[in-house]
Amino acid sequence: MCHNRKSWQKQFLRQTADDHGMIKIVCRSVRCFSTVSLFACFGMLVTLSGLTACRNTPQEAVKPAADILIIGTGISGLSAALEGARAGRSVLVIDMLSVFGGHAIISSGGLSIVDTPLQRKRGIADSPDLAFSDFMTWGEDNNEEWVRYYVDHSNEEIYAWLTDLGAQFSAVVPPPGNSVPRYHFVRGQGLGLVMPVYRAILEEPAVRFSFNTRADELLREDGRVVGVRATDLRTGEVREYFAGTVLIATGGLQSNLDAVRENWRADLPAPEQLLAGSGWNSQGSGLDLARATGAKVERLDHQWNYVTGIHDPRYPGSSRGLSVLQIPPGREVWVNMQGERFVNECTSSRDNLAVMLDQPGDSHWDIFDSRGKKYFIVSGSGWTKERTERLIFGSPGLVRTAVTLDELADEMGIDANQLSRSVSGYNTLVERMAEQGELQEGEISLCSGAKKIDRPPYYAVKRFVLARKTMGGIRIDAAARVVDVNGAVIPGLYAAGEASGFAGINGRAALEGTHLGPSIVTGRMAGRKMAAELAGQSVAQDLPSSPELPFLPLPVTDRSNQVCTGCHDLPVLVQQNRAGYRHFQWSHTMVLTEQMTCITCHEDFFPYAPVHHHRDLGRATEICTHCHGN
Repeated sequence: MCHNRKSWQKQFLRQTADDHGMIKIVCRSVRCFSTVSLFACFGMLVTLSGLTACRNTPQEAVKPAADILIIGTGISGLSAALEGARAGRSVLVIDMLSVFGGHAIISSGGLSIVDTPLQRKRGIADSPDLAFSDFMTWGEDNNEEWVRYYVDHSNEEIYAWLTDLGAQFSAVVPPPGNSVPRYHFVRGQGLGLVMPVYRAILEEPAVRFSFNTRADELLREDGRVVGVRATDLRTGEVREYFAGTVLIATGGLQSNLDAVRENWRADLPAPEQLLAGSGWNSQGSGLDLARATGAKVERLDHQWNYVTGIHDPRYPGSSRGLSVLQIPPGREVWVNMQGERFVNECTSSRDNLAVMLDQPGDSHWDIFDSRGKKYFIVSGSGWTKERTERLIFGSPGLVRTAVTLDELADEMGIDANQLSRSVSGYNTLVERMAEQGELQEGEISLCSGAKKIDRPPYYAVKRFVLARKTMGGIRIDAAARVVDVNGAVIPGLYAAGEASGFAGINGRAALEGTHLGPSIVTGRMAGRKMAAELAGQSVAQDLPSSPELPFLPLPVTDRSNQVCTGCHDLPVLVQQNRAGYRHFQWSHTMVLTEQMTCITCHEDFFPYAPVHHHRDLGRATEICTHCHGN
């Protein structure tokens, strides 16, 4: 480590527009496009340099990049960034992807919030005390202090805050464990949740982003965390960023399946086949950063895993998965590999995981008919009916279908008589429960409002355990400060969201909506506390304004892809696993699959002219609905 950093906290980093201290996404000539894709430019190719690395020379003072440095642009990192900027501090946010949002932007956008205007409007009587009881009963070993803060402040910290930013709440439902409906959905799902926060940040001149940047090591000075050593994934350049405070908001480890298995619950067998359903970068990198500084990382066996996972057909041969279910539930029957119904299909993940792992093969079949198909959804943003039909029902081997149950059993490779008995028994139970409302001894209960499965064609989907959320992580105190293995605060270091195990708010089991919600609350808390810690210190930089680039409003005469394909061989580019281009690869694979034209997303690039062949971050947000809209 370098030691010549004594005066860095009091230094300003002054940059001009020519000093590359701004976010710049510009390709300057036609020649550029022989090596740099237009679509890579759209993918938010951020040039962010000019930050002085530490050198052991006595005459050179180390200059901070920002007051607050945030690792991760998920909902917790973005919440902290906005909070810090509004408190008057400069903020630098780095992320391994070329876009914002993390896993939140592809989520269903559900949040657990207590005593909201929407609940009151619908006659739902909720209270912090009632919610506190639900949380502590359901989770068993929650962090009581954080739970109390969450239930007391979720309305103002989440509902009122998001509403003021422009988010719209559309529904509230009661998942298992909740005494009343308090699981709120945002209109537009994950995109509708994240976009208002991100757009508000873009209005804050004190916030900068460095995308395609991987944090490799936390920098320390006299026991205090003072910055990050990071790598530009596209260029390989290693840089050191210094800041007054650092926040780890990198998510958990549920896409690192080896780590998931290593930390599996001791009381349950680990499944042989396991799918990754968290964000691509939920690899545990932030946990490793924290460990290296002596932070306490705990309770990684507290995981929230679903039994509704299927292979993601967009990534054949990989372990990536999707969660599929019926909304509302009650039009399906789950059977094991022997064709036997084994659980109430509405049971929470807290309970049905153990039941499924007790079945042969660690998997099950979801059986439904043509009526149930209408309610079949893929959890998360971007899954329109058309996309679900084409990618899920149209993928060979992913969904089995037949006109009769006997034919379906043959497609599934199970005993036809047993499948027929299971479905027939389910239908009989539906009829009897509607008439009498009582179960007989040994019978498995039904979803409320369950319907018979008797309208062909019939469908079967094989489902597996899907690793979703890490509910343990970096230990933080009530101010979101990271705590070391001896219980002492690590100066300068904070954590929020899934990286902190959601502050222990869930305990062993989640009430649903208790991942995104705590991510916002812990992120906002961290942003406020980091700003407060730096109170009285001068702002670490004087940000330049971006130069105005003239836009020439020329008529668009050629709207075909030929304008772009002369420079960009997209089918070849999406097959290249280039470091720093993961989002480019995802989004443009979809472009090719759905036969979109380039102008669908890049109309402001047409007609081509070097002077305006660029995209600002604000305008780029307007096209996210092409992939993430529902």
